[in-house]
Amino acid sequence: MRRHRIAALLLAVLALIGTALVTAAPSATASTAGVCDSAPNWAAGSWYSAGAVVRYTDGRYYVAEHDNPGYDPVISTWYWDPYTCQDGGDTRPGAFPVSEAQFQQMFPRRNAFYTYNGLVAALGAYPGFAGTGSREVRQQEAAAFLANVDHETGGLVHIVEQNTANYPHYCEANRPYGCPAGQAAYYGRGPLQLSWNYNYKAAGDALGIDLLHNPSLAQNDAAVSWKAALWYWNTQRGPGTMTPHEAIVNGRGFGETIRSINGAMECNGRNPGQVQSRVASYQRFTQILGVAPGGNLSC
Repeated sequence: MRRHRIAALLLAVLALIGTALVTAAPSATASTAGVCDSAPNWAAGSWYSAGAVVRYTDGRYYVAEHDNPGYDPVISTWYWDPYTCQDGGDTRPGAFPVSEAQFQQMFPRRNAFYTYNGLVAALGAYPGFAGTGSREVRQQEAAAFLANVDHETGGLVHIVEQNTANYPHYCEANRPYGCPAGQAAYYGRGPLQLSWNYNYKAAGDALGIDLLHNPSLAQNDAAVSWKAALWYWNTQRGPGTMTPHEAIVNGRGFGETIRSINGAMECNGRNPGQVQSRVASYQRFTQILGVAPGGNLSC
């Protein structure tokens, strides 16, 4: 009789444990990935309350920042923000391989102007960026871009160039379009410190934004600021022989990105301290992303 009671007691305990495990499982495995798994496809004209997550037509996810009657997430950026589904970055092909948590770890002192959502919103301008090749290559490119950004802005602290004495030097007035915003208006701004009137003209033309007449957009609008930096990274060779994007996806290494950005001032032994600063940031960021930095780190 006593044995039966003990057996019954054990069965009751096991049943309670099993129930607890079943009820605890959802919270233990719950993540933003689950939110995305159940997210509906976005539909124009449907009502969305703040906090709603939808899957857009390109496969990316967006969260409603404000109630809205089905505005397009790509166009209505005040109502919608890009949504990252996993702590390790979005693993879908072509998606940005850096999560918001990793971004914040990389830039713990960053200026509030430089938002993660602003960066993600800018990615559509250059979908090949950090979206080309294997996941390792994509992570390396994201780390390489952000490492150069880290160096140029002091950890995403500075929005504009700090040496104001340089400001009047960035105007080539003999260009056909001149310097309509003023002789001293084209100083360094944004993540890669876009400077010179001809760069503002070219970046604005490529992005469909009149940066030549309104260069201050690069310091007042986070998405424009990030897009201008991505324009340089993906299309400009600078003093190098290839774009920074090409340097990474073609296996030429982080050192070639330095050459394309500021090689005339830093590479070939001109300023090894500056080069090492960039390399150290790159190594730290690849470690955060859990990817090997690859070779040819210096220039």
